[in-house]
Amino acid sequence: MGWYATTVFPRMMEWALGTEACSRERRRTLAAACGDVLEIGFGTGLNLPHYPSTGVTRLTIVDPAELLPTRVRARIAAAPFPVEHARLTAERLPFDDARFDTAVSTWTLCSIPDPVAALREIRRVLKPGATLHFLEHGLSDRPVVATLQHLWNPIQKLIACGCNVNRPIDEIIPAGGLAVTRLERFDLEGELPIFSAMYRGTATPTQR
Repeated sequence: MGWYATTVFPRMMEWALGTEACSRERRRTLAAACGDVLEIGFGTGLNLPHYPSTGVTRLTIVDPAELLPTRVRARIAAAPFPVEHARLTAERLPFDDARFDTAVSTWTLCSIPDPVAALREIRRVLKPGATLHFLEHGLSDRPVVATLQHLWNPIQKLIACGCNVNRPIDEIIPAGGLAVTRLERFDLEGELPIFSAMYRGTATPTQR
C-alpha cells in the first residue's frame, strides 16, 4: 500500500465518517451487539466507543490494512472488553464454524473486493440464529441519483481506495447466505446525494 492509502486516505476517512451524524448511526447499529463479536473492516476503530458498555464479552476485529496505528492502539486500550486485532481479509476467515454470537459491518461492504465471499464467511462463523448488524452506504433507490452513482463510481474507487458508491447492499447480503430480517433505507444527514443512501439492518444465517 502506498503513502496515500496508508496516511492520507485514513485521515480523509476519519473526517468523513467521524461526524456526529455518523456516530449517531453507529450507536443505533451497535446497540444490540452482544457476546463474542466479529467486526469486519475495522478501519481506524471509530466503532469502538459506540459498542454497548455491557454485553460484549470479546471483540475480534478483521482488516487487511493497518491504518493510523497510534490512534487504533489508543482506542483499543480504552475498550471495556478484550479486543483481538487480526490483519486479514474478510473473504477467508481462520475461525471455527459457528463461533460468533454477533457480526458487525459498518461502511465496509462497499470496499471488500468480493463482498459475497466475505458474507459467506460471516455466515459460516456465526452461530445458528446469530445476527449480522450492518450499516452501509450503497445504491440509491432514486433513479437519477443511482445513474450519477454509476457515473461517479470509477473515480470513487480511485480516490477512496476501492470504495464503491453503487453496490445494492440489500441484494448482496442475501447472495452471501444471510436472510435480511430488518432493513432501513435513509439518507445520511449532511451528505451529497451520491454518498447519502444508507442501508441499516440485521441479517441471520440461512439454514446450512
